[in-house]
Amino acid sequence: MKLRRKKVTQQGIDISPLIDMVFILLIFFMVSTTFNKDMKLDITRPGAATATAASTKSLRVYIDSGENIYIDEQPTKPWVVQSKVREALATNKEKPVLVITDKGVPAETLIEVVDQCRLGGAKDVGVSTQQEAGV
Repeated sequence: MKLRRKKVTQQGIDISPLIDMVFILLIFFMVSTTFNKDMKLDITRPGAATATAASTKSLRVYIDSGENIYIDEQPTKPWVVQSKVREALATNKEKPVLVITDKGVPAETLIEVVDQCRLGGAKDVGVSTQQEAGV
């Protein structure tokens, strides 16, 4: 008497292609996401009651407590700000410029940087503040 073995067939759905697609999508979204990082400067921002959120696509000009100026995270002299801004706005004239300054920076330095940004072709120049709640 011959014994016949039954073939064991596996029932179910193979989810390995689904896992592959999930990882591909995860990698795609991680690569295509942009992150907006501020420079690692110790800046105490001044406050304002009418502060609004700035565009993440703006050109950022930093002035630290030592009155050092940074554009695109590169140290810049005050007399070079105008040409750096003009260079940065060459492709997009409507790009806003955001000046991020320390609270202790003299108004003369801030005004000089804002003027140089405007002379460089920036139409929309703003100053970053720390939004005060309830004031």
